[in-house]
Amino acid sequence: MNLTKTNNRYQKQILLKAFGQLAQEKLSAAKLLVIGAGGLGCAALPYLAAAGVGTIGIVDFDVVEISNLQRQVLYTVNDLGKSKAATASARLSALNPEIKIDIYDVQINNKNAFALISDYDLVIDGSDNYATRYLVNDACVLLNKPLVYGAVSCFEGQVGVFNLANFAGLIKTNYRDLFPQPPDATAGLSCNEAGVLGVLPGIIGTMQATEAIKIITEIGKPLSHTIISYNALENSFYDFTLSPNEKANALIPKDQAGFENFNYDWFCNSPASFDITAEAFDTLRLHEVVTIIDVREKDEWPMIDEFPVSQIPFSEFEKSILSMSTKNKIVVVCQTGNRSLKAVKLLKEIFPKCDVYSLQGGLETWYRNHKKKIDA
Repeated sequence: MNLTKTNNRYQKQILLKAFGQLAQEKLSAAKLLVIGAGGLGCAALPYLAAAGVGTIGIVDFDVVEISNLQRQVLYTVNDLGKSKAATASARLSALNPEIKIDIYDVQINNKNAFALISDYDLVIDGSDNYATRYLVNDACVLLNKPLVYGAVSCFEGQVGVFNLANFAGLIKTNYRDLFPQPPDATAGLSCNEAGVLGVLPGIIGTMQATEAIKIITEIGKPLSHTIISYNALENSFYDFTLSPNEKANALIPKDQAGFENFNYDWFCNSPASFDITAEAFDTLRLHEVVTIIDVREKDEWPMIDEFPVSQIPFSEFEKSILSMSTKNKIVVVCQTGNRSLKAVKLLKEIFPKCDVYSLQGGLETWYRNHKKKIDA
């Protein structure tokens, strides 16, 4: 990139005394990978592209859905059904054609993470589930890549920087120091179930972009060892400091082979989760007598009309268990699979011998697979 020709584009940040031409050159030479082009990624990506980060990689296997548009502002109604990674890339190229954008229309996992991350200087995690966060964290630790963390739920968000040495160059902290053990996947609701204020990912995502720019240009003080928490309802911030947790870090795989053999889905869910995949669920319901229970609340959508289902909202589930028949196989469904896992756990406690499963990935995954079959 010829910075002399493009200085007008970046003039306002080059004028900053703490920034200048040298920082702009560092941005131009940098390679940054963003995991997830959802709410957080859609906020961070335009500012990274506009700032002149030379190479930006986007990892996302999902497509644009109508429910995304409330917060994922890179997309429009004309993009429904299109690849998020490809659509985001087109928007960023229109914003700044001088940078290079690599797209990876895949789901990051322990088999491809090293190949995806190793070629980049810095990673921004915009994922929305614990398994991916642990996986990306561990890969960054093993590859020695700084990681900018962000998470949102309802009206609150967090941002921090992992795997970046302090000023003395002695201490690094990572996601496992924040969460030594994965939170119970059945205990809380995801954004898709609990909801999220649309502007919140915008705030946290732009904060992630800010941290990335600071790390690349070596200006200011990045949030290394620090987590900032923001409450949108109260417009309040508080921060806390992380310290290394030796016991938690002992669980990080020692090398690439160990990483590729580590089951992050198992680690972040109960081994007794009794998941059933969308494909296996379809086979089961078409060939056997099965009771399907929807534990979403009554005002949640989409309504199910593709197969017979009984609705018992999770808020009423525990008191309904004793009168429930368990002579048939049971599949419990919800939006993303979290509440159904908890319902399965309750059923197994009362009826240890019942044949019960939770729909893996919930109705969101099932409908995505169902649409692919129709399109095919």
